[in-house]
Amino acid sequence: MAFSYDKLWKLLIDKKMTKENFRILIKASPTTIAAMGKGEGISPKVLDRICTAFNCQPGDIMEHVPNTQQTSADNSKQ
Repeated sequence: MAFSYDKLWKLLIDKKMTKENFRILIKASPTTIAAMGKGEGISPKVLDRICTAFNCQPGDIMEHVPNTQQTSADNSKQ
C-alpha cells in the first residue's frame, strides 16, 4: 500500500514552511516525515494533527496510490 503526499508538499511550499517547521508544528518524529517522503502510511493520530493544523481533510493532503504490480500478482493467483 502506498500513498502520495504531493498535495501536502505543495501546501508547505505555498505556506513557505520547511519540512522541519512542519514536523515541529504537528509534533511528529523525523522518522514519520521520512516515511511520508517514501510514500508510506502514517498513523491516524498524525493524520489528525496535520488536518487540525491546516484545517483540511485527508484528501486535501494525500492520495492512495494503488500498487498495480501487487494487484496483478494477486489476480493471477485466483
